Amino acid sequence: MKISYNWLKQFINLDWDAEKTGELLTDLGLEVEGISQYQSVKGGLEGIVIGHVLTCEQHPNADRLNVTTVDIGADAPVQIVCGAPNVGAGQKVPVATIGTTLYTAEGEAWIIKKGKIRGEESHGMICAEDELGLGKSHDGIMILDESLVAGTPAIDVFDVENDTVFEIGLTPNRADAMSHWGTARDLKAGLAQQDITTELITPSTSSFNIENRLHKVDVQVIDSEKAPRYAGVTISGLKVADSPAWLQHRLKAIGLSPINNIVDVTNYVLHELGQPLHAFDLTKITGNKIEVKTLEAGTKFTTLDGVVRELHEEDLMICDAEKPMCIAGVFGGIDSGVSASTHSIFLESAYFEPVTVRKTAKRHGLNTDASFRFERGIDPNITDYALMRAALLIQEVAGGEITSEIVDIYPKKIEDQQVFLNFENATKLIGEELPRETIKSILSSLDIKINNVTESGLGMTIPAYRNDVTREADVIEEILRVYGYNNINFGTKLNATVANVSKFEDHKVQDVVANQLVGQGFYEIMANSLTTPAYASLSEMLKEEHHVTMLNPLGRELSVMRQSLLFSGLEAIAYNSNRRNSDLKFFEFGKTYHQYENNRQEDKHLSVFVTGERTNESWTTTGGTTDFFYLKGIVNATLERLGITRVRSGSVKNDIFAEATSLQLGKTTLVTFGIVKKSVLKHFDITQDVYYADFNWDNILEMASRNKIKFQPIPKYPEVRRDFALLLDEKVQFEDIRALAKQTEKQLLKDVNLFDVYQGKNLPDGKKSYAVSFMLQDENKTLTDKNIDKVMHKLQLRFEKELGATLR
Repeated sequence: MKISYNWLKQFINLDWDAEKTGELLTDLGLEVEGISQYQSVKGGLEGIVIGHVLTCEQHPNADRLNVTTVDIGADAPVQIVCGAPNVGAGQKVPVATIGTTLYTAEGEAWIIKKGKIRGEESHGMICAEDELGLGKSHDGIMILDESLVAGTPAIDVFDVENDTVFEIGLTPNRADAMSHWGTARDLKAGLAQQDITTELITPSTSSFNIENRLHKVDVQVIDSEKAPRYAGVTISGLKVADSPAWLQHRLKAIGLSPINNIVDVTNYVLHELGQPLHAFDLTKITGNKIEVKTLEAGTKFTTLDGVVRELHEEDLMICDAEKPMCIAGVFGGIDSGVSASTHSIFLESAYFEPVTVRKTAKRHGLNTDASFRFERGIDPNITDYALMRAALLIQEVAGGEITSEIVDIYPKKIEDQQVFLNFENATKLIGEELPRETIKSILSSLDIKINNVTESGLGMTIPAYRNDVTREADVIEEILRVYGYNNINFGTKLNATVANVSKFEDHKVQDVVANQLVGQGFYEIMANSLTTPAYASLSEMLKEEHHVTMLNPLGRELSVMRQSLLFSGLEAIAYNSNRRNSDLKFFEFGKTYHQYENNRQEDKHLSVFVTGERTNESWTTTGGTTDFFYLKGIVNATLERLGITRVRSGSVKNDIFAEATSLQLGKTTLVTFGIVKKSVLKHFDITQDVYYADFNWDNILEMASRNKIKFQPIPKYPEVRRDFALLLDEKVQFEDIRALAKQTEKQLLKDVNLFDVYQGKNLPDGKKSYAVSFMLQDENKTLTDKNIDKVMHKLQLRFEKELGATLR
């Protein structure tokens, strides 16, 4: 939200510099994210002076140029070559002196320099209005009032607006501050805490007068639930034209483009008071009647942007006797607005129910200044005041007269909130006991009426425009933000609570794994749980009927809850790869969501992604491309860190992988990992291999909690290694060898490792060679060759008998 400092000063007398005011606004909770300068004339006419043309002669070398001498208030006149057809001796003109910066209509800067034009020196430039930014005409130079004195700075002659603009990051709950008036209210309360008393200057509407009642419009609010208050008045005999300079300056300062005097006034009052308004061309209201109601679903309506929209049955519409004219609180229709030929209007001011406006705006993908305020809740009690304020401004800038009574339909008044504040609770939440007089002073400065005072607290009435203050805690927050968070003292006593929780709490285990992955060079990503339903088509494992669909989505791309963490990770990889960052290691903790016939299900997962090179390029290492076995090492290290070791491999039936395996404990699958299919990667325009691991975090937590740590002394007797070179059938896996070895020798065999695989020349067809090491150890004595040979012979016999192995 942009706030003009000059505009703000119309409501509150303040001579502080902008930086100091910005600090106070931030302390009050209206965070100033930036301060910028606005000039109605870019450059502020700096370097432009009034010149008096003393002589004007034909250029000797150019038919369309003149050589002039101009008095610019310096010691001597200067010579300026001018090509304007209307330049002549005796004129007072604006002159850009040497070194002055001028700006094109597109904002490009150029500097006036001393030079020669067709052989004649030129020491400046006599300007047209478009060259100074004072207008659009380039027919000739500006000829000024003869009474002006040569050398007078142009800024003293022309109306140049210099303003400071605050960019305020307003939180959604502060609908009351979405205007200059609302910001001034907060500023007044903040100043009062600094013992600076100032009054809030409210624009007067005392001159509002009904000239005649010739153009009464019959208004009927059919759906008063969606439109609790609706007001309007007719203005006739006005003239649509450009707005005066002061009005244009105000709108331009906050980033709005002036349109015409009628529309500009409605925008002005919206940003001044926070009340959206809408002006209808009176001659286009069929039957001289307005109805506020909903229409049948599917009704076609063309909005101001030329888009034909299908209305929802819950969309509130402003209609005449025959047709809809406006989506209430959101957007006007293409046929009912103000045009150059408009001479009479019906001016609308209303309070629409916030939820209705919010749903309609989201449904049609519209976000306007009006809907932004209506859907957050405006002040229902300034509807008529804002209407009169706007009507007077329209008469001021467009003429005309008020030709009807104000129609104000307000059947059920929106009441102020009643809240009781307990002093003791305020002290607990604030952390310091504030003087009761200070509390009462702050509340009064915020327009909160104190009805009664007791020893324990205050009974208060909260104005309806503060729809975010409904509880005692809200009132305490208001007291604290105005008193100043920085003014609360730090106590000397530190309170803490020791939690008695299991070491296997989700967040604790998650931190352990996250820290390990970060130590291995991974970055944590946090993706949106909302995603596009189109991803379901990339895998037969994902079903459209299992989508958890949003009732009120922001758009098609964020309309369902994700069924897999894979695609959000691929989005992150694609984003980085497109920015020349292709060596990636990501992980994410997140949930998946599924809709089944009778229930919905949430499952927590840990996803791990690796792609590109393992390490950064270096002259000392080659790095190496990430592969399946690198990811397998990461997976195993993660499980071992949680004490989950006795896992076995399992087959995978998942069409997102080209190759994959799973690790299981008993019948429980803990993790599935492998290389993602090219067809899936192609959807994200990823051209390099991506390796992906999907941990079922709920299963991981359960298995980790079963882990019991056993301590035993380190054996003082050494391990012994023996190797076998086994010729095996190609279908035999290393896991078969390891499991059989562990089963054969449970006491002395400590580890089995595969350190070489060969398949090819000099081996029979269908055979392969495994080089396997066996680590043997007796914790109570040194092993003898006899003991070792006995174990190895026993292993050899089992391998030969059950695996068909032979020693090479």
